[in-house]
Amino acid sequence: MALKPVPAADSDAGASPESLAALRRLEQELGRVVDEKSALIRVTLCALLSSGHVLLEDVPGVGKTTFIKALAKLLGLDMARIQFTSDLLPSDIVGVEVFDPEKRTFTFHKGPVFTQILLADELNRASPRTQSALLEAMGEGHVTVDRRSHELPRPFLVLASQNPNGSAGTYELPESQLDRFAARLRMGYPTERRELEILQTASRDPVLALPAGVLSHAALIDLQDAVERVHVAERVARYAKRLIDFSRNEGKFRVGVSTRGGVAWLRMARAHALIAGRNYVVPDDLRELALPCLGHRVTASAGALAEKALEELLARTPVD
Repeated sequence: MALKPVPAADSDAGASPESLAALRRLEQELGRVVDEKSALIRVTLCALLSSGHVLLEDVPGVGKTTFIKALAKLLGLDMARIQFTSDLLPSDIVGVEVFDPEKRTFTFHKGPVFTQILLADELNRASPRTQSALLEAMGEGHVTVDRRSHELPRPFLVLASQNPNGSAGTYELPESQLDRFAARLRMGYPTERRELEILQTASRDPVLALPAGVLSHAALIDLQDAVERVHVAERVARYAKRLIDFSRNEGKFRVGVSTRGGVAWLRMARAHALIAGRNYVVPDDLRELALPCLGHRVTASAGALAEKALEELLARTPVD
Protein backbone atom coordinates (compact mmCIF):
# COMPACT_ATOMS: atom_id res chain seq x y z
CA MET A 1 0.00 0.00 0.00
CA ALA A 2 1.44 3.38 -0.96
CA LEU A 3 1.96 5.78 1.90
CA LYS A 4 0.42 9.23 1.91
CA PRO A 5 3.01 11.69 0.60
CA VAL A 6 4.46 14.25 2.95
CA PRO A 7 2.73 17.59 2.27
CA ALA A 8 4.75 20.49 0.92
CA ALA A 9 6.54 22.35 3.68
CA ASP A 10 5.80 25.88 4.77
CA SER A 11 8.25 28.41 3.40
CA ASP A 12 9.76 28.83 6.86
CA ALA A 13 9.54 25.18 7.96
CA GLY A 14 13.30 25.14 8.34
CA ALA A 15 14.49 22.11 6.34
CA SER A 16 15.53 22.42 2.71
CA PRO A 17 13.15 21.17 -0.02
CA GLU A 18 15.81 18.63 -1.05
CA SER A 19 15.97 17.17 2.47
CA LEU A 20 12.18 16.93 2.69
CA ALA A 21 12.02 15.26 -0.75
CA ALA A 22 14.60 12.69 0.40
CA LEU A 23 12.53 12.09 3.55
CA ARG A 24 9.46 11.42 1.40
CA ARG A 25 11.37 8.85 -0.61
CA LEU A 26 12.69 7.19 2.55
CA GLU A 27 9.13 6.87 3.83
CA GLN A 28 7.97 5.35 0.54
CA GLU A 29 10.83 2.83 0.42
CA LEU A 30 10.11 1.69 3.97
CA GLY A 31 6.51 1.19 2.89
CA ARG A 32 7.71 -1.47 0.45
CA VAL A 33 9.22 -3.43 3.33
CA VAL A 34 6.33 -3.22 5.79
CA ASP A 35 3.06 -3.03 3.88
CA GLU A 36 0.18 -1.03 5.38
CA LYS A 37 2.09 0.02 8.48
CA SER A 38 2.35 3.76 7.87
CA ALA A 39 1.95 4.57 11.58
CA LEU A 40 4.96 2.39 12.44
CA ILE A 41 7.04 4.12 9.76
CA ARG A 42 5.92 7.63 10.69
CA VAL A 43 6.65 7.24 14.40
CA THR A 44 10.05 5.69 13.65
CA LEU A 45 10.92 8.66 11.42
CA CYS A 46 9.82 11.05 14.17
CA ALA A 47 12.28 9.34 16.52
CA LEU A 48 15.02 9.52 13.90
CA LEU A 49 14.52 13.25 13.31
CA SER A 50 14.24 14.06 17.03
CA SER A 51 17.40 12.08 17.91
CA GLY A 52 15.37 9.55 19.85
CA HIS A 53 15.55 5.77 20.11
CA VAL A 54 12.97 3.14 19.20
CA LEU A 55 11.97 -0.11 20.90
CA LEU A 56 10.16 -2.65 18.71
CA GLU A 57 8.27 -5.20 20.75
CA ASP A 58 6.56 -8.29 19.36
CA VAL A 59 6.80 -12.04 19.06
CA PRO A 60 9.80 -13.42 17.14
CA GLY A 61 9.63 -13.73 13.39
CA VAL A 62 7.34 -10.85 12.38
CA GLY A 63 10.00 -8.70 10.73
CA LYS A 64 11.43 -6.46 13.47
CA THR A 65 15.06 -7.05 12.50
CA THR A 66 14.30 -6.79 8.77
CA PHE A 67 12.61 -3.42 9.28
CA ILE A 68 15.57 -2.09 11.28
CA LYS A 69 18.12 -3.33 8.74
CA ALA A 70 16.08 -1.76 5.93
CA LEU A 71 16.06 1.63 7.67
CA ALA A 72 19.82 1.46 8.26
CA LYS A 73 20.53 0.66 4.61
CA LEU A 74 18.21 3.38 3.32
CA LEU A 75 19.97 5.89 5.55
CA GLY A 76 23.39 4.74 4.34
CA LEU A 77 24.95 5.21 7.76
CA ASP A 78 27.41 3.05 9.65
CA MET A 79 25.57 0.26 11.40
CA ALA A 80 26.48 -2.33 14.00
CA ARG A 81 24.38 -5.20 15.27
CA ILE A 82 24.55 -6.69 18.74
CA GLN A 83 22.76 -9.96 19.36
CA PHE A 84 21.89 -9.75 23.05
CA THR A 85 22.31 -13.03 24.91
CA SER A 86 22.38 -14.04 28.57
CA ASP A 87 26.20 -14.24 28.62
CA LEU A 88 26.85 -10.84 27.00
CA LEU A 89 28.96 -8.47 29.13
CA PRO A 90 28.87 -4.64 29.29
CA SER A 91 32.41 -4.52 27.87
CA ASP A 92 31.15 -6.42 24.81
CA ILE A 93 29.02 -3.36 24.07
CA VAL A 94 31.01 -0.26 25.06
CA GLY A 95 34.56 -1.58 24.73
CA VAL A 96 37.46 -2.20 27.08
CA GLU A 97 40.85 -0.80 28.08
CA VAL A 98 43.60 -3.21 27.02
CA PHE A 99 47.12 -3.05 28.45
CA ASP A 100 49.95 -2.78 25.89
CA PRO A 101 53.03 -4.35 27.55
CA GLU A 102 55.45 -2.78 25.06
CA LYS A 103 54.20 0.78 25.54
CA ARG A 104 53.20 0.08 29.15
CA THR A 105 49.96 1.99 28.63
CA PHE A 106 46.29 1.13 28.32
CA THR A 107 44.58 1.52 24.94
CA PHE A 108 40.84 1.80 24.59
CA HIS A 109 39.31 -0.69 22.14
CA LYS A 110 35.93 0.62 21.05
CA GLY A 111 32.90 -1.65 21.23
CA PRO A 112 30.09 -1.90 18.66
CA VAL A 113 28.20 0.96 20.35
CA PHE A 114 30.53 3.35 18.49
CA THR A 115 28.40 3.51 15.38
CA GLN A 116 25.59 5.63 13.94
CA ILE A 117 22.83 2.99 13.80
CA LEU A 118 22.93 0.38 16.54
CA LEU A 119 20.68 -2.64 16.10
CA ALA A 120 20.19 -4.06 19.60
CA ASP A 121 18.58 -7.37 18.73
CA GLU A 122 16.46 -9.05 21.43
CA LEU A 123 17.59 -6.54 24.04
CA ASN A 124 15.71 -8.21 26.88
CA ARG A 125 17.59 -11.49 26.52
CA ALA A 126 20.61 -9.92 28.23
CA SER A 127 20.91 -9.47 31.98
CA PRO A 128 19.92 -6.13 33.56
CA ARG A 129 23.61 -5.39 34.21
CA THR A 130 24.39 -5.68 30.48
CA GLN A 131 21.28 -3.73 29.47
CA SER A 132 22.45 -0.87 31.69
CA ALA A 133 25.56 -0.47 29.55
CA LEU A 134 23.38 1.36 27.02
CA LEU A 135 21.89 3.86 29.48
CA GLU A 136 24.63 6.48 29.26
CA ALA A 137 25.06 6.02 25.51
CA MET A 138 21.33 6.51 24.82
CA GLY A 139 20.85 9.33 27.30
CA GLU A 140 24.07 11.33 26.94
CA GLY A 141 25.60 10.41 23.57
CA HIS A 142 28.83 9.17 25.11
CA VAL A 143 30.17 6.33 27.24
CA THR A 144 32.54 6.34 30.19
CA VAL A 145 35.17 3.64 30.61
CA ASP A 146 37.70 3.78 33.45
CA ARG A 147 36.65 7.36 34.25
CA ARG A 148 37.31 8.53 30.68
CA SER A 149 34.46 9.79 28.50
CA HIS A 150 34.26 8.80 24.83
CA GLU A 151 31.90 10.65 22.48
CA LEU A 152 29.63 8.74 20.12
CA PRO A 153 29.13 9.82 16.48
CA ARG A 154 26.21 11.93 15.31
CA PRO A 155 23.64 10.81 14.52
CA PHE A 156 23.43 7.99 17.05
CA LEU A 157 20.25 5.95 16.93
CA VAL A 158 19.44 2.78 18.86
CA LEU A 159 16.83 0.58 17.25
CA ALA A 160 16.15 -2.25 19.66
CA SER A 161 13.91 -5.26 19.42
CA GLN A 162 12.56 -7.21 22.33
CA ASN A 163 10.42 -10.28 22.76
CA PRO A 164 7.27 -9.96 24.87
CA ASN A 165 7.82 -10.13 28.63
CA GLY A 166 7.39 -13.66 29.88
CA SER A 167 8.95 -15.25 26.81
CA ALA A 168 11.50 -17.94 27.62
CA GLY A 169 14.94 -16.55 28.49
CA THR A 170 13.96 -12.88 28.76
CA TYR A 171 14.52 -10.25 31.46
CA GLU A 172 12.08 -7.42 31.96
CA LEU A 173 13.53 -4.05 30.95
CA PRO A 174 13.78 -1.72 33.97
CA GLU A 175 11.88 1.57 33.98
CA SER A 176 15.14 3.54 33.62
CA GLN A 177 15.92 1.66 30.40
CA LEU A 178 12.42 2.02 28.97
CA ASP A 179 12.51 5.75 29.70
CA ARG A 180 15.47 6.16 27.31
CA PHE A 181 13.32 5.12 24.35
CA ALA A 182 11.40 7.88 22.60
CA ALA A 183 8.83 5.37 21.38
CA ARG A 184 7.78 1.77 21.83
CA LEU A 185 6.10 0.19 18.83
CA ARG A 186 4.61 -3.16 17.92
CA MET A 187 5.08 -4.65 14.46
CA GLY A 188 2.09 -6.96 14.29
CA TYR A 189 1.82 -9.69 11.69
CA PRO A 190 2.25 -8.80 8.00
CA THR A 191 -0.80 -8.16 5.86
CA GLU A 192 -2.12 -11.16 3.93
CA ARG A 193 -0.72 -9.81 0.66
CA ARG A 194 2.69 -9.09 2.15
CA GLU A 195 2.92 -12.46 3.90
CA LEU A 196 2.13 -14.26 0.64
CA GLU A 197 4.97 -12.33 -1.03
CA ILE A 198 7.32 -13.30 1.80
CA LEU A 199 6.38 -16.97 1.53
CA GLN A 200 6.87 -16.96 -2.25
CA THR A 201 10.30 -15.30 -2.04
CA ALA A 202 11.48 -16.84 1.20
CA SER A 203 15.03 -17.35 -0.08
CA ARG A 204 15.53 -13.65 -0.89
CA ASP A 205 16.49 -10.96 1.60
CA PRO A 206 14.14 -8.00 0.91
CA VAL A 207 16.78 -5.58 2.18
CA LEU A 208 19.15 -6.44 -0.69
CA ALA A 209 16.82 -4.87 -3.25
CA LEU A 210 16.62 -1.54 -1.40
CA PRO A 211 18.68 1.46 -2.52
CA ALA A 212 21.35 2.69 -0.13
CA GLY A 213 21.64 6.24 1.16
CA VAL A 214 18.20 7.51 0.11
CA LEU A 215 18.46 10.08 2.91
CA SER A 216 22.03 11.34 3.08
CA HIS A 217 23.89 12.15 6.28
CA ALA A 218 23.82 15.86 5.42
CA ALA A 219 20.06 15.78 4.77
CA LEU A 220 19.43 13.95 8.05
CA ILE A 221 21.42 16.53 10.02
CA ASP A 222 19.53 19.30 8.20
CA LEU A 223 16.21 17.75 9.22
CA GLN A 224 17.31 17.18 12.82
CA ASP A 225 18.41 20.81 13.07
CA ALA A 226 15.09 21.93 11.58
CA VAL A 227 13.18 20.00 14.25
CA GLU A 228 14.81 22.21 16.90
CA ARG A 229 13.28 25.26 15.21
CA VAL A 230 9.70 23.96 15.16
CA HIS A 231 7.61 26.20 17.43
CA VAL A 232 5.63 24.95 20.43
CA ALA A 233 3.05 27.52 21.53
CA GLU A 234 2.30 27.96 25.23
CA ARG A 235 -1.23 26.65 24.68
CA VAL A 236 0.15 23.40 23.24
CA ALA A 237 2.75 23.06 25.98
CA ARG A 238 0.04 23.56 28.61
CA TYR A 239 -2.02 20.79 27.02
CA ALA A 240 0.95 18.43 27.28
CA LYS A 241 1.61 19.49 30.89
CA ARG A 242 -2.05 18.98 31.77
CA LEU A 243 -1.99 15.40 30.51
CA ILE A 244 1.33 14.69 32.24
CA ASP A 245 -0.08 16.00 35.53
CA PHE A 246 -3.22 13.91 35.14
CA SER A 247 -1.09 10.79 34.61
CA ARG A 248 0.65 11.45 37.93
CA ASN A 249 -2.58 11.99 39.84
CA GLU A 250 -4.78 9.46 38.07
CA GLY A 251 -5.69 6.51 40.27
CA LYS A 252 -5.19 4.02 37.43
CA PHE A 253 -1.47 4.85 37.23
CA ARG A 254 1.07 3.84 39.84
CA VAL A 255 3.81 5.80 38.03
CA GLY A 256 3.04 8.77 35.77
CA VAL A 257 4.97 10.41 32.94
CA SER A 258 8.41 11.70 33.94
CA THR A 259 9.81 15.09 32.97
CA ARG A 260 12.21 13.32 30.60
CA GLY A 261 9.23 11.57 29.06
CA GLY A 262 7.43 14.88 28.53
CA VAL A 263 10.48 16.40 26.85
CA ALA A 264 10.83 13.39 24.53
CA TRP A 265 7.12 13.56 23.69
CA LEU A 266 7.37 17.24 22.70
CA ARG A 267 10.50 16.59 20.62
CA MET A 268 8.69 13.80 18.79
CA ALA A 269 5.74 16.14 18.21
CA ARG A 270 8.10 18.72 16.67
CA ALA A 271 9.36 16.06 14.25
CA HIS A 272 5.79 15.00 13.47
CA ALA A 273 4.92 18.60 12.61
CA LEU A 274 7.98 18.94 10.37
CA ILE A 275 7.10 15.75 8.49
CA ALA A 276 3.60 17.17 8.00
CA GLY A 277 5.13 20.33 6.53
CA ARG A 278 4.51 22.66 9.47
CA ASN A 279 6.89 24.75 11.56
CA TYR A 280 4.59 24.64 14.60
CA VAL A 281 3.11 21.87 16.76
CA VAL A 282 -0.64 21.36 17.10
CA PRO A 283 -2.41 19.26 19.78
CA ASP A 284 -3.13 16.52 17.23
CA ASP A 285 0.63 15.94 16.88
CA LEU A 286 0.75 15.17 20.59
CA ARG A 287 -2.37 13.04 20.54
CA GLU A 288 -1.20 10.88 17.64
CA LEU A 289 2.10 10.19 19.41
CA ALA A 290 0.78 9.78 22.94
CA LEU A 291 0.47 5.99 23.01
CA PRO A 292 3.84 5.11 21.39
CA CYS A 293 5.65 7.86 23.35
CA LEU A 294 4.01 7.50 26.76
CA GLY A 295 2.63 3.97 26.91
CA HIS A 296 5.93 2.50 28.11
CA ARG A 297 6.61 5.38 30.54
CA VAL A 298 3.57 4.86 32.75
CA THR A 299 2.90 1.97 35.11
CA ALA A 300 -0.68 0.95 35.63
CA SER A 301 -2.13 0.24 39.05
CA ALA A 302 -3.20 -3.29 39.87
CA GLY A 303 -6.02 -4.45 37.63
CA ALA A 304 -5.56 -1.69 35.01
CA LEU A 305 -3.99 -1.75 31.56
CA ALA A 306 -1.58 1.13 30.99
CA GLU A 307 -2.43 1.81 27.34
CA LYS A 308 -6.18 1.51 27.91
CA ALA A 309 -6.00 3.90 30.85
CA LEU A 310 -3.89 6.28 28.74
CA GLU A 311 -6.47 6.23 25.95
CA GLU A 312 -9.20 7.12 28.45
CA LEU A 313 -7.05 9.92 29.82
CA LEU A 314 -6.52 11.34 26.33
CA ALA A 315 -10.24 11.25 25.61
CA ARG A 316 -11.12 13.38 28.62
CA THR A 317 -8.17 15.79 28.72
CA PRO A 318 -9.30 19.15 27.29
CA VAL A 319 -7.08 21.05 24.89
CA ASP A 320 -7.94 24.46 26.39
